[in-house]
Amino acid sequence: MIRVKICGITDAAEADAAAAAGADAVGFVFAPSRRQIDAVRARQVAAALPPFVTRVGVVVNEPLERLRALVEGVGLDAVQLHGDEPPAYCAAVATWGVRVIKAVPVVGPLDLERLRAYRAAAVLLDAHRPGQRGGTGQAFDWRLAAPVARAVRVVLSGGLRPETVAEAVHIVRPYAVDVSSGVETDGRKDPAKMAAFVAAARAAAARRAQEPAGSAASADPASQDAVHRRSCAAPDPRGGDQAR
Repeated sequence: MIRVKICGITDAAEADAAAAAGADAVGFVFAPSRRQIDAVRARQVAAALPPFVTRVGVVVNEPLERLRALVEGVGLDAVQLHGDEPPAYCAAVATWGVRVIKAVPVVGPLDLERLRAYRAAAVLLDAHRPGQRGGTGQAFDWRLAAPVARAVRVVLSGGLRPETVAEAVHIVRPYAVDVSSGVETDGRKDPAKMAAFVAAARAAAARRAQEPAGSAASADPASQDAVHRRSCAAPDPRGGDQAR
């Protein structure tokens, strides 16, 4: 079953609503961002979450000693690395007993061997925007992610909304999907949108599982071009996160 992560959680109300919507994971952004949360507040929110909701810390080029303090202080289950962290950094973090998700901006065809070199639990693929580390509110060409998702665990991110996530899942078959601004209203997580997103992602994954890999619908370039044009979203007018 596909996993769903709601990122950019800023308080207990948003976390509770995400869990009630059926999210498998929530993300706390510690990098500079309009959704940034401090360690003290994140620890309080994380402690109140149901035990089977994964707590993910999102950072950018964080010194290892500071990241370890965050992991232990907040009680994180996983870390999402949105900077220039090399494979050795990822390997060091993994020794702490937390899962590592390495974010990679998509600017063109992906180098599978480079992605495998991180030895991460999953790679998060997001749209590239110069000067911004994730949270672009924009989709990329999902066809670039589809072959990668057959070889490594892919968390698909960027421009996803309740109205578009089903098409993204159909094309990519990702391990998980990640959303932030796509389930917000006026800068706050919207319970109805979160519930709709989770339901749409899971329904699409269930339908896709019934189709053979390489089916005509998924292999038709013209069909996928049309899907991609409909699904690409404009950047968030309020400005994106430096990390998702």
